[in-house]
Amino acid sequence: MLWLRGVLFTMLVPCVVGWYIPHLYVEGRGLKGGFWQIGWIAVVIGAAVYVVCLFDFLLAGGTPMIFFARPLRFALGEEPAKLVRNGLYRVTRNPMYAGVVMAVFGQAILYGSGGIAQYGVFLWLMFHLVVIVLEEPHLRAERGEAYKEYCRQVPRWLFRWR
Repeated sequence: MLWLRGVLFTMLVPCVVGWYIPHLYVEGRGLKGGFWQIGWIAVVIGAAVYVVCLFDFLLAGGTPMIFFARPLRFALGEEPAKLVRNGLYRVTRNPMYAGVVMAVFGQAILYGSGGIAQYGVFLWLMFHLVVIVLEEPHLRAERGEAYKEYCRQVPRWLFRWR
């Protein structure tokens, strides 16, 4: 059942945010040819990052469902009881968000779309705000010193601002 909830969550959240919405910007235009095809690298890596992290969540006994949407847990599950710190979570505290944004920017390249690129910037900003304003305070309150230590060891994104 947990695996089905993970698939449902993926279809309703990352697929909508990372695939459906960007395709609203292209209005039926085809992919650009030639060098623009390099965007596939970012799309594939971004999608793979998300899938690997989804498996980490499922193996930890939860889904990536955001805590404030708990009323939907009957369908989409909820966060694992323990902090996920393995795999890509040793490199960044937010690899799923990074993977989705990477896939969006890959699509911006594939379609040569400034609109998708602007959406990617907006999406990263929204993810950043969700992390700072909602997720991190929740995890500090729920996980206490373990989360604080994790934050000291692992950057929020791929590097630390000095």
